[in-house]
Amino acid sequence: MIRSVNIFLLFVSVAMLSGVYALKFSIEGTAAERTALALKINEQEGELSLLKADWAVLNQPGHIDPIVKRHQVELELTPVAQEQFGAFAALPMRPEKPDAASMDALFEAIAEGVDPIDAIIELDGAE
Repeated sequence: MIRSVNIFLLFVSVAMLSGVYALKFSIEGTAAERTALALKINEQEGELSLLKADWAVLNQPGHIDPIVKRHQVELELTPVAQEQFGAFAALPMRPEKPDAASMDALFEAIAEGVDPIDAIIELDGAE
């Protein structure tokens, strides 16, 4: 009886030992993958910082200006004129004070559950 229990425990311990070794090798593989990913991330961060530095150099006006002058005729580039932006005189003036009757009518319509935007759309005949 004791002999059969010893044999059984020997097989169980061998099975547990093989399970522990399999788990160990699995964890080592995962750690190696993690290390490889960390190295790849560090390399890509270095490349990204290099690309950002290149982009900063390429966007400097001193670098762009000769290129623009060289291709100005083909691209039909002209300097921006001030008139393209408009003038302050073209902006509508702010009303001095809001129309109290219109505001009261708006708030009454909202209180009654009427959607004022929907009513404007219906008046315009857009629906």
